[in-house]
Amino acid sequence: MSLPAFDDDPAPTLATFGESMLRYSPPAGERLETTDDLAVHVGGAESNVAVAAGRLGCDAAWLSKLPDSPLGRRVERGVREHGVEPLVASGEGRVGTYYLEPGGEPRGTSVVYDRADAAVRTATPDELAVDRIRAADAFYTSGITPALSETLVETIEELLVAAGEAGATRAFDLNYRAKLWAPEEAAATIRPLLDHVDVLVVADRDAATVLDRDGEAATVARNLAADYGCDLVVVTRGDAGAVAAHDGETYEQDALATDTVDPVGTGDAFVGGLLASRLAGESVPGALEVAAATAALKRTLAGDAAVVTPDEVAAVLEGGAGGIDR
Repeated sequence: MSLPAFDDDPAPTLATFGESMLRYSPPAGERLETTDDLAVHVGGAESNVAVAAGRLGCDAAWLSKLPDSPLGRRVERGVREHGVEPLVASGEGRVGTYYLEPGGEPRGTSVVYDRADAAVRTATPDELAVDRIRAADAFYTSGITPALSETLVETIEELLVAAGEAGATRAFDLNYRAKLWAPEEAAATIRPLLDHVDVLVVADRDAATVLDRDGEAATVARNLAADYGCDLVVVTRGDAGAVAAHDGETYEQDALATDTVDPVGTGDAFVGGLLASRLAGESVPGALEVAAATAALKRTLAGDAAVVTPDEVAAVLEGGAGGIDR
């Protein structure tokens, strides 16, 4: 299996919309309450997906709203330096942040959000680059974004409708966050949005928690595709891999072995690889392989973004091992 070539000129285009934050993390083994050092990364589901897809050949843009401030410009730079075009409205509010304390078992990794009053919460379509969405081959957002405000629920729906009317493929990752809202609130908000989605990605635990879909992943994927009219539904299962339903068929993809330096952004890397590959004309089974390889590579990298190359993904797919590249 090799990566599909992005030979078209121009390359396939992807637009995403959502919040990106500054992430602060202490060194491994240290605690937030005692550390004197914090590493800074830029991260958010939608910009992470744009970065992964962009690194694999898409012409990717990320839409959002930020204050005109040093921290706002830091977020923009963090997205731009990975080849993604930030299309950012300027407004009142602040840059959201989160603090991630890495920890192995049995302690686990903990996250503390500090994103109240972020500028993106008031973003409306009339101040966003909606024309870029209409011109894109695909538009992506996630269930994190409508969890942030009622305004964003309306904005997300309008953007999905605009993308659909323009003929763009609309992709959505449910991405449930228990620290942002309750399952009942998430379900009431997200279910109507799924009527405007062509490609749905959902973790099996989120399908059960939010959409009340239990059972075998293949059955869940087929039923969601039928109920919401999605062209492609992918149910992810962590270490057990993923299952996809498309055009009456189901496909399974194993997770790939990887050493984990930083797991944050793994799911976003998976989605970015999936979308880039599908936009390049790859089959669903082939796109799942690319997605799994991109996700595996992300786990070897610090920070939220999948800073990978097509050659690295191809090497993983061809069974290449690690070691020292001399």
